[in-house]
Amino acid sequence: MRVGITILSIGILVCAFGIIFYLQGNSIVGPTSSFMYSNPKWIVNGQWIAVSGALIFAAGLGISLRRPRS
Repeated sequence: MRVGITILSIGILVCAFGIIFYLQGNSIVGPTSSFMYSNPKWIVNGQWIAVSGALIFAAGLGISLRRPRS
């Protein structure tokens, strides 16, 4: 059960970073001196990182909801 919760937490964190990177690439958030600010490459990178985080979250959810067979 703890493994599922740990994976859920990691998935949320990775997804949050992906969203932040996406927003920085779109010039919505972050300092203008950042190399990610207004950079189209980080729009795509942020999307993939957010999707990866969502997949990690889904795996953690599946692990935590799995019931042992008795």
